Amino acid sequence: MELTLEILTILFVVATAAGFIDAMAGGGGLLTLPALLAVGVPPTQALATNKLQSSFGSFSASWYFVRNGIVNIKEMRLAIACTFIGSAIGAEAVQFIDAGILTSLIPVLLVAISLYFLLMPKAKEHSGNAKLSEAMFALSVGGGVGFYDGFFGPGTGSIFTVCFVALGHFSLVDATARTKVLNFTSNIAALLFFIFAGLPIWELGLVMAVGGFIGARVGAKVVISKGQKWIRPLVIIMSMLMAAKLLWQEHSEWLLSFIV
Repeated sequence: MELTLEILTILFVVATAAGFIDAMAGGGGLLTLPALLAVGVPPTQALATNKLQSSFGSFSASWYFVRNGIVNIKEMRLAIACTFIGSAIGAEAVQFIDAGILTSLIPVLLVAISLYFLLMPKAKEHSGNAKLSEAMFALSVGGGVGFYDGFFGPGTGSIFTVCFVALGHFSLVDATARTKVLNFTSNIAALLFFIFAGLPIWELGLVMAVGGFIGARVGAKVVISKGQKWIRPLVIIMSMLMAAKLLWQEHSEWLLSFIV
């Protein structure tokens, strides 16, 4: 794969938009991962490079929320530990899957996640009594979603946010802040395993990281000031379009023969 200025520019813009969206509603990986695949990055390397760039964006948003006192790291120690372990296991597991299977699996997962976003109830702006204890939430949500993030990734932020609201009964802003801390944790855990395996494409990842960092910082500010009402429809539309593009690339001959 040849790294041209055009490819780097496109990926920088996509990462900036994804960082902005991810800080607000999650789902930024639904833009960056398909973009990496679309420019010809092999599936496993695309996952690793996506983790590299998204780590910078999730750190940017996390640091903003922590610095502004919206989230306390000490209160999340158990969830952070469980998320790290789950993500590390997922990142290790994905390396043993045949690339062809992963290429076919990614569009299906993108469609499934898009439908999840479309059908899930809207998060409410209130807090209440948690449905799960802190330890149970850390083990089930932290470990489970962490594994998913290490294994695949796109949509992790939105899934974490929904869990914090529905199971933890946090307000939407508090849930989003906690989500970014766990998202950063799972990104770093998976990235370490991918680096040990020599999978990230550093030139692409670092260019996208700059865009993701900028976008995430702006998005974190918007979470506090304006909320995220219009983000979910954008994520749904973009992820469906990207999934359709990937399906067409993989199965265009079959689809054309079926139509004809």
